[in-house]
Amino acid sequence: MSSRVIIALDYADANSAMTLVDRLEPSACKVKVGKELFTAAGPAFVTAIAQRGFDVFLDLKFHDIPNTVAQACKAAAQLGVWMVNVHALGGRAMMQAAREAVESASHKPKLIAVTVLTSMTGSDLHEVGIEASPLAQAMKLAQLAGDCGLDGVVCSAHEAGEIRDRVGSRFLRVTPGIRLPEDSAGDQKRVMTPQIAIESGASYLVIGRSVTRAAEPLAVLARINREIEVQETQQE
Repeated sequence: MSSRVIIALDYADANSAMTLVDRLEPSACKVKVGKELFTAAGPAFVTAIAQRGFDVFLDLKFHDIPNTVAQACKAAAQLGVWMVNVHALGGRAMMQAAREAVESASHKPKLIAVTVLTSMTGSDLHEVGIEASPLAQAMKLAQLAGDCGLDGVVCSAHEAGEIRDRVGSRFLRVTPGIRLPEDSAGDQKRVMTPQIAIESGASYLVIGRSVTRAAEPLAVLARINREIEVQETQQE
């Protein structure tokens, strides 16, 4: 099985990101390009790393009217990305339009939906008018994304197991907020270590500063992959 680690290239410019990419191997990890790097480096950077053989998760969380999101997803597919996401709060019509757009593309990426950001707590949700708990809200949006034919969701590892049980094991659970035991949580509120996240039902782990800011990033990545392999063996 290919690596279940997605390295978040949270850099401000292409040169800084490429310095790390040059040291990585596609067999050891996938990579994520988010809003900051995409805004700074543009589509050409995404295409360049995809052509190197990396599975690229384009994390732009499209959230707009259905036609706009559909066209954005179609453009993302043309970049050769492995995965693209929308925000589930955009609703059924938007997610269905996005799904139809990627299905018609010559290169069909996986399409997933963001449920509840891992930086948000129950009080944060209540402040924006959502009375449900993070778990209840994530479950509701995951079910909706599944009904719309999406491949999975972005969720906290705390919700991954219940989403798997509710929507099915083939429905992907991509989990940010992953930290090593010795790391600080940073701006994430609902965090979990890699090994426990896999045990809890995560399909893929999005890991950023734990690797990218490490003195020896390749050694840390190798350690995480080993820990995941151990956990997978124990689950068999």
